[in-house]
Amino acid sequence: MTEQRSRILVTVLAHNEERRIAACLDSLPLGERGVRVVVVVNGSSDATADIVRTYAARGVELVEYAEGGKARSWNRFILDCAPAADTFVFVDGDAELVPGSLTALADCLVDNPQANAASAPPMNGRNAAYYRRLMAQEAGLFGDCYALRGSFVERFRDSRIRLPDDLIGDDGLIAALAHTDLGDESRWQANRVVGCAGAGFYCEPNRIDRNGIAAQTKRMINYAQRRFQNRIISSIMRGPGPRALPATLAQTYPAWLGQLRPRLNPLWYWFDRRALARMREAAADRPGCA
Repeated sequence: MTEQRSRILVTVLAHNEERRIAACLDSLPLGERGVRVVVVVNGSSDATADIVRTYAARGVELVEYAEGGKARSWNRFILDCAPAADTFVFVDGDAELVPGSLTALADCLVDNPQANAASAPPMNGRNAAYYRRLMAQEAGLFGDCYALRGSFVERFRDSRIRLPDDLIGDDGLIAALAHTDLGDESRWQANRVVGCAGAGFYCEPNRIDRNGIAAQTKRMINYAQRRFQNRIISSIMRGPGPRALPATLAQTYPAWLGQLRPRLNPLWYWFDRRALARMREAAADRPGCA
């Protein structure tokens, strides 16, 4: 991509979002001076990329990867080829931003010079109020919309640290790396990630139909697997630190599967079992494994 520093680079990560991508892009200040919007479509089998192409006249750029995976695509674009920017804003392809969110996130980083990251809170959903309180208390990130300081991204690139390609989600690990300033957990400082009350996003409520139930089932298995992955990542962050993160977490599964058990809570037991079965399959599929 052309190396030209933007005030704000917006990266929209999208996988099979043909239903929502237009609403997402329409919520962004397309054409605003100093704002560059790139949509990274990864592993999609629907019309997401075709819809994005219709926004080219409004300045939206398309990067398309055949392989899916949010973390893999994050690595390939942000760490390998994204242009320089003062502020990097990340948006999920199914989210709609509150007007003024980009400026609010950028201003939040200016106003908090110690911060590496700023997070926008959810504005709708059954647990929106709870998540806003949690964000204020724990200074976490929501993958739907957050910002990273440009200088932090530059140091991230120089560090050679990468997200594991099979990581589910990106926000938890990126929040940890921002809190520790790319170090191990002993370097954790809460004020390196700040909540931004002037920003926000809306996401589509779950649909109560066959497709909606199937999507929610897949989502719950992903949440369960993400919980197991977080145990592995936490062990790495508490020990050798992020430079020891593997290229894929599946590399660590053989050593961990014997320690992981499904929760006995009936709300989670079945999803945990499905997640563990998926992890066993991933471990068996690794090159050199029987």
